[in-house]
Amino acid sequence: VQLQASGGGLVQTGGSLRLSCVASEPISRINILTWYRQAPGKQRELVASTYNGGTIRYSDSVRGRFVISRDNSENTVNLQMTGLKPQDTAVYFCNAVVIPPGSLPQDYWGQGTQVTVSS
Repeated sequence: VQLQASGGGLVQTGGSLRLSCVASEPISRINILTWYRQAPGKQRELVASTYNGGTIRYSDSVRGRFVISRDNSENTVNLQMTGLKPQDTAVYFCNAVVIPPGSLPQDYWGQGTQVTVSS
């Protein structure tokens, strides 16, 4: 699975951005789609996940401000970010986990898109 992330940019505090990640395969076949982020000097952290069965999870730091969604018709997972804060500044990565029946999970990463929030 190849993943192509886009939508990052520079925004002021309180602003909004929409990140998109297009998969090379139907996302209905992808068990878990996740947005991660990594700020300079920090470890990569999970932002939000969407599971094929419908479960959605958010980190405490973004819950209520970010919304993750799947668009099966476009093979895309989106991250709508509102109420952005300077601490949201990071490179955002999309990740796909495929679990073939009877096999181990397969992990795929996109290239990352920079989000910068100015104060």
